[in-house]
Amino acid sequence: MLTLDATALRADAAPVVQRLRKPRVGFLGVGWIGRHRMAAMAQSGRIDVAALADPSDESLHQARALVPEAATLDSFDALLEAPLDGVVIATPSALHAAQAEAALARGMAVFCQKPLARSAAETLGVVDAARRADRLLRVDLSYRHTEAMRRIRAMVAAGDLGDIYAVDLVFHNAYGPDKPWFRDPHLSGGGCVIDLGIHLVDLALWALDFPSVRGVSSRLFAHGHLLPPAPDVVEDHAIAQLDLAGGAVVRLACSWNLPAGCDALIEATFHGTRGGAAMKNVAGSFYDFVAERFDGTRTIRLVEPPDAWGGRAAVQWATELAEGAGFDPDIERVVDVARVLDAIYGR
Repeated sequence: MLTLDATALRADAAPVVQRLRKPRVGFLGVGWIGRHRMAAMAQSGRIDVAALADPSDESLHQARALVPEAATLDSFDALLEAPLDGVVIATPSALHAAQAEAALARGMAVFCQKPLARSAAETLGVVDAARRADRLLRVDLSYRHTEAMRRIRAMVAAGDLGDIYAVDLVFHNAYGPDKPWFRDPHLSGGGCVIDLGIHLVDLALWALDFPSVRGVSSRLFAHGHLLPPAPDVVEDHAIAQLDLAGGAVVRLACSWNLPAGCDALIEATFHGTRGGAAMKNVAGSFYDFVAERFDGTRTIRLVEPPDAWGGRAAVQWATELAEGAGFDPDIERVVDVARVLDAIYGR
C-alpha cells in the first residue's frame, strides 16, 4: 500500500480498471505535490508508474520508496524518449507550457499542476497543442473536487439558490512559497493571484457554468504598497472584482504571509435570490472543508470533514486516460481563467 504523511489528502479508494495494458505514465517533478499525485494514481490501479525524473536526488529517493519498480531517468529529454502514454508535470511554473507542449507533440497525454502556463497566450498554446495531437490534457484545479464545492455547484445548477448575483472569494495563506522562483514574476507569472487566486477564479466560473466576464478591476500590493499594472515584482496581496454577464459580481481577495490569526482562510460564498451557500475551511485547515446553506438567519450544514479530495483530479485524469480518452474541449476553460488572471494583472 502506497502512503504519504498527509493522510487527509488520500485519493478515494476505487476498483482497478481492467484492461490488457495499463497506461504507462511518467512523473516529471516528484517533490511533495508530485509524489502525492503519483501515489493517488498508483493506489487507484488505473495506471502504471513507469518513470520518474527530478533534479533532486532526495525527491527521487522518496518517490522510489513508494514505487520501486519505476525507472529513474536523468532528464526531461530522457522522459520524452521513454515509451509512455502520459506525463504528470509538477515542475516550476515557467517550465509547464514548454514541457506540456513537448510531451503532447510526442503523443503523450498530460496532467499538469496549476498554472498550466504563465499567461493566457501561453495557456492557449498548450491547449492548441493538445487539440492538434488529440491527447487528453487536464490541470490540477483540485478544489473543484472537494465534496463541499461539488455540493454547492449542484445546488446552483438546480436553481436551489435562485439567481446568483454575488460571489465572495477568499484565500489568505499565513505562509508564503519557499522556492525563490515564486518571487520572480518572469518565472512564476505572478504572485498570490496566480498561485492562490487561480483556484478562486476557477471555482466561481465553474460553479456558475462559465458566464462571460465583462469587466475586471483590481488592486495588487507588495509589502503593503500598491503596485502599478503589469508590475515587475510579485504581489503578496490582491483584491479584484469581476463583473459577469447578467450583472452578477465576483469579489476576490487573496494573499501570502497575511497575519490572519490562523494558517489559512479559504472561503467561496454564493449569494442568490433564494438563499446562500458557502464552502469554508475548518479551523484554519488547508484540507478540511464544510459546505453550508444559508436561509435567512438559519445555517444548515451540508458537508463536513473528513473528505479525501486531494488526489481526485489526478485519479480522474488517470481513469480517463485508461479509458482511451483523447482531447476534451472542456480544457479550453483554463484559457478563460487565464484571461481573467491577465486582466487582474493588467496585461
